[in-house]
Amino acid sequence: MVKENIEKKYRNYLLLEKSLSANSIEAYLADLAKLSDFLENEGLKVENVTLDNLQQLIAQLYDLGINARSVARVISGIKSFYNFLVLDGYMRNDPTELLETPKIGLKLPTVLSLDEIESLMSVIDLSVKEGQRNRAILETLYSCGLRISELTKLKFSDLFFDEGFIKVEGKGSKQRLVPISRTAINEINKYLYYRREMKIKKGSEDILFLSNRGTPISRIMVFHFIKEYAGRAGIKKIISPHTFRHSFATHLLERGANIRAIQLMLGHEKITTTEIYTHMDREYLRQEIIEHHPRNKK
Repeated sequence: MVKENIEKKYRNYLLLEKSLSANSIEAYLADLAKLSDFLENEGLKVENVTLDNLQQLIAQLYDLGINARSVARVISGIKSFYNFLVLDGYMRNDPTELLETPKIGLKLPTVLSLDEIESLMSVIDLSVKEGQRNRAILETLYSCGLRISELTKLKFSDLFFDEGFIKVEGKGSKQRLVPISRTAINEINKYLYYRREMKIKKGSEDILFLSNRGTPISRIMVFHFIKEYAGRAGIKKIISPHTFRHSFATHLLERGANIRAIQLMLGHEKITTTEIYTHMDREYLRQEIIEHHPRNKK
């Protein structure tokens, strides 16, 4: 079964980082309950689960007469849970990585337009000391397509501004070099002016983005100020730090970037993970035609 303290942390992850509604969170926890019951019946620990074990669980769901859409829902919940365990350091490898999901259609992630990103940036109050830090964080998330966990771990020793790159530590401690825009570099350099005045806690000296207490900024804190800025900017979409990663990839693809180059920058092991953005690009083009083609005008 899944330990209570891990389930509580997972609930907070769904609420604060994934920005899910109360109903969605309960659905994910229901999926987790199915996994927990299976583990208890099989005498397994959550960290010892293998792909074969998970396939056995899925086979049991089909045997109970559960339809493909509902099975896909459970698989999605289990994948989300193990992704959380890897991100938070409970596990090194994700046993769900090769777990196949029934093909039932594609749900596209939320993306911000360029105008929405500019609107969000414009409402940041730069007169307060954390304002420039927050602006630098959002520029870095969008410029580099980082996961929030990658951004919070970013170090001074990872910055190669003269070469125009940063070194990123992704899932499974795998490292990659990612280009960084001149805009993001400028915003980070402005933030460093304030950072020099901070009292930094021992052990955090090499961490780039710090809280006002001199400790590494948390994922929850970034989530909160993004929600606040979105409200100020009048953005109605439900967004999170990951929205900037989706926007980064989508905007690159819209402007002709090679999908394999995007794959490398995002740190996706499989090209199929990156290919969702080709679907998003087609949907974007479809909407543009619907809205602007003269034959669609009433």
